[in-house]
Amino acid sequence: MATIPERQTSRAAGWSRRIGAFSLVLLLTVFAGYRLDLVDTPPFLWVLALVALLAALALLLAGLALSKLWNFGDRGGRDLSVGALLALLVLAPFGIAAYWATVYPPLRDISTDLDDPPVLDDSDRTSDMNALSPPTPGEQSLQADGYPLVTGRSYNLPFETVVDAVETVLDRRDWQLTAPYPDINGQSEATINAVARGFVLGLPADVAIRVTDDGEQVIVDMRSASRYGRYDLGDNAARITDFLGELDQEVAGQIGAAPAQ
Repeated sequence: MATIPERQTSRAAGWSRRIGAFSLVLLLTVFAGYRLDLVDTPPFLWVLALVALLAALALLLAGLALSKLWNFGDRGGRDLSVGALLALLVLAPFGIAAYWATVYPPLRDISTDLDDPPVLDDSDRTSDMNALSPPTPGEQSLQADGYPLVTGRSYNLPFETVVDAVETVLDRRDWQLTAPYPDINGQSEATINAVARGFVLGLPADVAIRVTDDGEQVIVDMRSASRYGRYDLGDNAARITDFLGELDQEVAGQIGAAPAQ
């Protein structure tokens, strides 16, 4: 009588489930710790890279286990299914970020004034952060093509009124000012600096809002630059357009006036 070989349990399937579960737990833990300011940004980014590698390994092991299950009838279908599902769940945000990297211009420093950007406060920046430098002609062209709505504002209003509106909008946000609001008595220009955080991951970005009275109009320019990462995935442009759009509403609500351009 022929003997039927006993079906083996795939070790790859078991490890796929374990590593996939660990990568998900690690992702949720480090994300919560970062949002609660318990983890600094550089370690957070390194752990994210580790999470992606672990999830990719879990998916690879699930594929290996599926091959053995198909060819040799090994056990472990449930484990490999769970491992693959967890790995795909963890890798989904990385895939979305990769897609955004192909959609948005490869920029990390956005300004409404490309020729004379507002000056950012670099007093607490460290060597591991992105360097601050004037935009190159290529970067200026990329911004103009990719973010046509990133433009400054001009108001036919008193200088003090516009500064007050800017401060009112800032007070409604959880951005951290790097210095108290400037004293504008007798001044025709004021720059307010702050540190903002991205909506999804909460990565920090330096922000500068410059209000200038040129004698005819009051001009508001804004700049936002990511501290970490090669690309901002549209975060800085969205921050500027959202803030200036709210500033338009604040000015219209207080004075009943719209921006000159």
